[in-house]
Amino acid sequence: MSHKGKLIVFEGIDGVGKSTQCKLLEEYLRNRNHTVRQLKEPSDGQYGREIRKLASQGQRLDPEKEYQLFILDRKENVKNNILPSLTRGEMIILDRYYFSTIAYQGALGLSETRVREENESFAPRPDIVIILELPVDEALKRVTQSRGTKADSFETRDYLIRVKSIFDSFKDNNIIRVDASQSSQEVAREIMDQLSKRVLSNL
Repeated sequence: MSHKGKLIVFEGIDGVGKSTQCKLLEEYLRNRNHTVRQLKEPSDGQYGREIRKLASQGQRLDPEKEYQLFILDRKENVKNNILPSLTRGEMIILDRYYFSTIAYQGALGLSETRVREENESFAPRPDIVIILELPVDEALKRVTQSRGTKADSFETRDYLIRVKSIFDSFKDNNIIRVDASQSSQEVAREIMDQLSKRVLSNL
């Protein structure tokens, strides 16, 4: 599926600083006169709101039912937001995508291969996937400090260790791995340097 725009995805376990880096990258690209759209998953659509509500209440559905909610949300996001923006030639910065679904649902026992194949059958492949890497204990510490509350049901230590091991196993050639233990400015500099070489050089 060819399109004029670029899809840049941020991934990693909770607490690695994805939201901060999405904002910094958006500023960087806008300052260089790119048309940028920032999106997130779960989205603001009906299914995304339901996923976030369940997570904030500490409720976990049966893994298969939860997975189907993520699929419905992503299909809606692809149709209403991602594909139209790519067709218009915009740069999309996306906070989480199907790599998160492979990792988080895979850690609950779903087949990673099946999750990937089902998602890649309808979801555009990202131009770049930036995986921010941080040890689980450090990530959980950041989550607790930033919110002043305990972690939610997606953020228990043993679960995140399994999730991180799946993120660590991805070998796609569009992946950039960045050490998120650096300062946010150092992380941003490394991301922008990589993007300049791999995505922005041909724009």
